[in-house]
Amino acid sequence: MSQIQEFEKVLSGSDTNVAAFEEHGKSAVKRIQHFLHSTPAAVPLIVLVLAIIIFGIAIGGRFFSSYTLTLILQQIAIVGILGAAQTLVILTAGIDLSIGVIMVISAVIMGNCAVTYGLPTLLAVVVGLAAGAACGLLNGLLVAYMKLPPFIVTLGTWNIVMATNFIYSANETIRDADVDVQAPLLHLFGMSLKVGTAVLTLGVIAMVVLVMVLWYVLNHTAWGRHVYAVGDDPEAAKLSGIQTKKVLMAVYTLAGLIAAFAAWVSIGRNGSISPSAAVTDYNLQAITATVIGGISLFGGRGSILGTMFGAMIVGVVSMGLNMLGADPQWKVLLTGVLIIGAVAIDQWIRKVSV
Repeated sequence: MSQIQEFEKVLSGSDTNVAAFEEHGKSAVKRIQHFLHSTPAAVPLIVLVLAIIIFGIAIGGRFFSSYTLTLILQQIAIVGILGAAQTLVILTAGIDLSIGVIMVISAVIMGNCAVTYGLPTLLAVVVGLAAGAACGLLNGLLVAYMKLPPFIVTLGTWNIVMATNFIYSANETIRDADVDVQAPLLHLFGMSLKVGTAVLTLGVIAMVVLVMVLWYVLNHTAWGRHVYAVGDDPEAAKLSGIQTKKVLMAVYTLAGLIAAFAAWVSIGRNGSISPSAAVTDYNLQAITATVIGGISLFGGRGSILGTMFGAMIVGVVSMGLNMLGADPQWKVLLTGVLIIGAVAIDQWIRKVSV
């Protein structure tokens, strides 16, 4: 074996430490900015806790009662589920304005199939879920393959689905009593469980389970990472081998399916099935919960847990103001402030150097 050359002898005494690149003297503001960037659900959680504390101090102990807090959850169950669907779409840098009317027409289809046509209730539910998924699939086709802007596509399908809803139903409401007699399974998610003084409906439990399942899928599966990648930079995602069109198709179809599931929950919550619910601002409520929950409208950033916290913030503010006897317009005002604040914080967080 040849002798060690002269320059190799020098290496034996060299420093073997791995190079480290750390920022020294980072300010507290920068550390907070980095923390919020890495934990997107933190901001809505902090706001939610502060809102509960503020209204608790203003109203007193009865606001902290388990009955009041679980009542808030009951009131936000439908919006929370729709917000979960909206979150998937917004994470891809899109938006779905038709979510609310997809829910309503799915409920109408379920009700008519079960009550008017006499189909087995479970089959009626499946037909309603399929109708919602089909509406989402249409949105996905137009966005992914025809490359039309999501805002324009879903604005158009919102009008189409709403008109179809009124034409198909002849604007006739299916009564609560008729549903109870002929299709009690449609009221499944209205059933409640009492734990002490707390009252939890199956609709609330369904919302929490759905959000947790979607959280796992988005954070621990390849498909979930693809959703974030498409929203962050679709061209880079395509170059890395991600089939962006299929991801978009899946997202919009799943959003429609979840909206149809929200229809089943809404029947249990409301009792009757009214086509005129299509004029209710479910779309705006779902988008509000999503934005306040810290989901970036630019796509690619946010946590679905934040969406649930965002829905709870709106619920806490609404309940708190009602208990204080305040003018309902204060709720609208505060919601607007929260939306603008959430977008401003998102812009600030996005400036962090990563």
